[in-house]
Amino acid sequence: MRKLIAIFSALCCCIAMQAQKVSIQCNLHGFPTTVQIKVSEAVGNKVVPRDTLTPNAKQSVVFKSDIKEPTLYILEFTTISKDALHFMALPGEKINVDIKYVQDKNYIDIEKVKGSENIETYKLFRQALANSNTTEEMEKNVAYVLNSHSDQLISAFLVTFFDQQFDEHATIYRNVYNSLSTKYPNDNFVRYIETKLKGSLVGMPAPEISMKDRDGNIRTLSSLKGNVVMIDFWASWCRPCRMENPNVVKLYHQYHDQGFEIFSVSMDNSREAWLKAIADDGLVWPNHVSDLKGWTSSGGRTYGITSIPATVLIDRDGNVIARNLRGQALADKLKEIFGTK
Repeated sequence: MRKLIAIFSALCCCIAMQAQKVSIQCNLHGFPTTVQIKVSEAVGNKVVPRDTLTPNAKQSVVFKSDIKEPTLYILEFTTISKDALHFMALPGEKINVDIKYVQDKNYIDIEKVKGSENIETYKLFRQALANSNTTEEMEKNVAYVLNSHSDQLISAFLVTFFDQQFDEHATIYRNVYNSLSTKYPNDNFVRYIETKLKGSLVGMPAPEISMKDRDGNIRTLSSLKGNVVMIDFWASWCRPCRMENPNVVKLYHQYHDQGFEIFSVSMDNSREAWLKAIADDGLVWPNHVSDLKGWTSSGGRTYGITSIPATVLIDRDGNVIARNLRGQALADKLKEIFGTK
């Protein structure tokens, strides 16, 4: 019986890997009769031309291809708007899309979609962009679309809309990744999100740090759960770190009695220099740790620290909420959390 199951599973894998036909029909409305559609495919980090289509007398074109896996196609319309459309197609799909050219706005509008939930999601995304009057409204509308359709593969591509404000919108990346990582573990866009999340950690539980303190006793980051905690990666030899320390001390005194703790991880090699800097800068909190291994510090490796000063802010539930806040940005964030004292 087990042998039969194994053979059946192997056959299913072979069938799944076979190329299947995908068909995309575009019905054009309001386009000049001279328009052509250039179709390209996203292959890794490259855009590879696939075909140039000329509409028939009914202003309709059909693109067909054999594909083994989900494929992102880029459609560019010659002689008109530089706006391109991005269609995610799955093997075996037969897609029909009505597309309208709004001449006075030089805008391409997706009107109707049949046969593709991914392109339907893309349509909603474009509507969120077009119907927003402010940047704040646009971000809110786009976030709603992506969170509501996080199980559609196109969302792994569309979420990069927030790349410049990644830390602020990391939870959206996490929602999309959680919805797609099992079904599409090898997709390039899903893997890109995974890389972004590993580098940031915002929205994720803070990884544990367990290191020796000044007295040789083990201190753990998790022991501070229930407080708002800032991990401060620094070193005695780091001039920007030392310049920032007075601000950190001030904020510690201001918010400590409301539940603000600092967990300082030193990237020093010298115990003497480390301890002297703590005393000289008045770093009065008790949570100072270091393994005195410099850039190979276990705490630094856990959080991917490649430069200092570096900070990680953790909420009372132990989740990362921000990285690399310093100066006024750190003061503003703590004021937002604790309020005006």
